[in-house]
Amino acid sequence: MKAELLIHDKVKDGHGGIVEVKVWAVTKSADKPHGFKYSLVYIKHGKRILGYDNAEGKGDHRHHGNKETLYKFKSVKKLFEDFYRDLKEVSSHES
Repeated sequence: MKAELLIHDKVKDGHGGIVEVKVWAVTKSADKPHGFKYSLVYIKHGKRILGYDNAEGKGDHRHHGNKETLYKFKSVKKLFEDFYRDLKEVSSHES
């Protein structure tokens, strides 16, 4: 199965911030047992502040500043809820 782009959205906030989300449907594999490839990121002034992705060979994980932690993927809906909850949190600290 060729990767099928399901969601792609990119928003610039006018204060140096960019939120970009991408989700693809892919063939289920050991690396992507749920059948999704994804990248959700918040970038401010060219620096990644927050990110959720499952880059090849790395599995599901989350970036917060310079820290990388495992992420337990449950569903695309939950992924978006978790990302936007964290985005709200980091954004409130920047104000």
